[in-house]
Formats: sequence, structure tokens, C-alpha cells
Amino acid sequence: MVETKVQPKKKADGFDSRIGFILACVGSAVGMGNLWRFPVLVSAWGGMTFLIPYFIFVIIIARLGVTEEIALGRSTGKGPIGAFGKATKHAGKGSRLGENIGIIPCIGSLALAIGYSCVVGWIFKYVYLAFTGQLFAMGTDMEQIGGMFGSTASAFGNNLWIVIALTVNFAIMALGVAGGIEKANKIMMPLLFVMLIGLAVYVGVQPGASDGFRYIFTVNPAGLADPKLWIFAFGQAFFSLSIAGNGTVIYGSYLGKHEDVPTSAINIGIFDTLAALLAAFLIIPAMATCGEELSAGGPGLMFIYLLNVMNQMPGGMIVGIVFYVCVMFAGLSSLVNLYEAPVATLQQQFGMNRLTAVGTIAAVGIGVSIMIQGIVSEWMDAVSIYICPLGALLAGVMFFWVFGKKYALEAANEGAAKPLGDTWYIAGKYLLCGLALTALIAGAILGGIG
Repeated sequence: MVETKVQPKKKADGFDSRIGFILACVGSAVGMGNLWRFPVLVSAWGGMTFLIPYFIFVIIIARLGVTEEIALGRSTGKGPIGAFGKATKHAGKGSRLGENIGIIPCIGSLALAIGYSCVVGWIFKYVYLAFTGQLFAMGTDMEQIGGMFGSTASAFGNNLWIVIALTVNFAIMALGVAGGIEKANKIMMPLLFVMLIGLAVYVGVQPGASDGFRYIFTVNPAGLADPKLWIFAFGQAFFSLSIAGNGTVIYGSYLGKHEDVPTSAINIGIFDTLAALLAAFLIIPAMATCGEELSAGGPGLMFIYLLNVMNQMPGGMIVGIVFYVCVMFAGLSSLVNLYEAPVATLQQQFGMNRLTAVGTIAAVGIGVSIMIQGIVSEWMDAVSIYICPLGALLAGVMFFWVFGKKYALEAANEGAAKPLGDTWYIAGKYLLCGLALTALIAGAILGGIG
């Protein structure tokens, strides 16, 4: 009689540790919003006057939204399509309905990733120019500095660096969740925080920087009565924590059942906020050293105005190198997360292996991102204003309303040291979903919030 050997079951790819999962989620949240928009909002709305409502919204969204999306992914073991399908099947409506709805956040993640690819391509080019000394050589010639960025951020103006950036991005993803994404974030995130702290300390000792720090800690009680302040603080917190029904759900599907989801969600909120604060402590005092007003955000701040300021500092070339490497780590970690949702969808819904799924999405990502370079701003606005809030709303509805109370509490509390109760569920069902709906409506009316 011939004995047949039973092959051991292959371990599913996932995060090897809680810290790896948290750092990956922090990496997905820490992006350009932290670096080129948060400092501008802090400056525009009066320092601590803006930070007070911002902190309040971060606590609410991290506690409710981040916890919900992680728990939704972990409990179903799926991305948005599979998770939404299980929700409608749980409610007796069949899985097809939920799967069709789940396509929306997946498309949103891919569309946002494609637009973000152009931005990360700019960053890779500027890292190269910083190391070669070409950025520092431009000095304070604003015509030359502006012209460099104008030619880069134009139709077909940065093809090579988009290909290079996405090659690095998809190489990380091809190595898998634990072997690629987790390991990359374990390197990039600690280095990002160390470099941001180092830059903030260096800028902080420059003449004039104290005016910037003094402004950050200013509180204007009358300003807190302005409803617009609360709208912009909410918008920034909402988008900064990457609540969109895609990336956080995907990362949650890779998390072990024994992990403490509520604690992980709070840690993600803390580290994301810390990164944003470090950016503010760096950029606002840096602008103050040259007497510049921090009134422009977006790419102009990152690639034009700050470059002009850094080139005026002692050791400006080194400052520029460290700064753009920081920006590269923030951009790349977010880009990996955005592309992971469509990659995982091909794996989970169509049975593709990892390399085939990554290769397929890579071909789409590289091809389309090169084509949209001339309209990337409009592309990103459309996705972030409409599809991201809609994805967040749909995920909240599926988890709290369709799955229901019993399922939601069990999913969130599995492995939790301090289980969540009815109050958390009610707040999630009404407050979180209401905030997501508010973000969608306000974004459509105002053309974006925060």
C-alpha cells in the first residue's frame, strides 16, 4: 500500500505582527494631505484654533470609522466587493447586490491611485534632483523653480519618473503583504518620523522660526464659533484617516483574529495626527524664517514655495534631500495601499495569483497615469470629492445597518482588551454614517471640504 503524503496547507498571506499592520495603516493615512494641506489649514485658521476641532474629529473618526473598516475587512476576510457581498447575503438579499455595490469603492481606490501615481512620480524626480544638487542650484530664482515644476506637472511631462516610481511601488506589492508591504512600511514609517523630527528641530533653531511656533499655539476663542472652521477641520480629519471603504477594509482582511481592533484604530489616529503635527512644526516655522506667508497649499507649496525657503537656509541642499525623501516615503506608502484594493480584488474575486494581479493593475496604473498628467488635479478632485466619501458611507451602512448590531459588536470586539458596547454601535450607526453623508453632500456643494 502506497502512503500519500498530505501537503501542509499554505499559510494565507497577511500581516505578521500588530505593529506591522499599524505601520502599514499609518503609511496609508500619512500622505500629501498631511504634508501640503494640513499646515496650510493650521496657518489659515489660527493655529490651535484649528487644532482643537481637528483633534475632536480625529478621535471620533478613528474610534468609529477606522475601527469599523478594519473590523469589516477582518470579519469577512475580504475587500469591499466580498465584504459588501457577505453583508447583503447576511441580510437575506443575496451576495450579488452587495458585490455590485462594492465595485464603487474599488473603482475609487484605483482611480485615486492612478492620480496619486502622477504626484509620486513628481516626488521621485525631485528626490533625484535634490541628490544631484540641481534643486539647490536654482537658489531663490522663482521663475526657474516654478518653471521646473510647471514642465514636470504637464501633459506627458514626467513619463520616465512615473514609470520608475510605479516600478518601485509594484515591486513592493509583488513581494506580498508580509514580505513586501509590511516590511517596506516597517522601514519607511520609522524613518519618516525620525527625519521629520530632525528637520523640525533643525528648522526650529533658525532665526525667525519662533514666530511660527508661537502662531501654532495661538488660540482665538471667537474663531471657534465659525462653522466653516469646523467644516474644514472635519474634512481634513475625514480624508486624512483614509476612510473610504477600500484600503483600510483590505488591510483589515489581512489581520489576525486575535488582534485588538479598537486599540489599533486609536494608534493609527495618533500616529497619523503626529505626522501631520510634525509637518506643521516643520513647514510653518520654515516659512516664518524667511518672512513668507503660508497661504498656498497643494503642489505649489511642496515643489515651489518650500523649495525656495529651503534653498535660503544654511545647509539647504541637505535639508532639501531629507525633506523630499520624507515626502517620497509618505507618498509611496499611501500609493501601495491605494493599489492594494484593486490587486486584492483580482485575487479574491477572480482567483488570480499575486504576481498576475499586481502585473495587471501595474499595466493599467502606468498606462492611465501617463495619459492623465495634464488633468491630474481635476482627476483627483473628482475622485476625492465624490467617490471616497461615498465609499465610506457605503462601508458604514453595510457594517452597522446591513450586518446589524450583533455582528458589528462581535466583529469589532474579537481580540479586544476592552470590548466596545451599545454606545459605540449607536454612534457608529448614526454619527459616523451621518458624517460620511455630510462629507459627500458638502463636498458636492462646496467643491471639497478640508
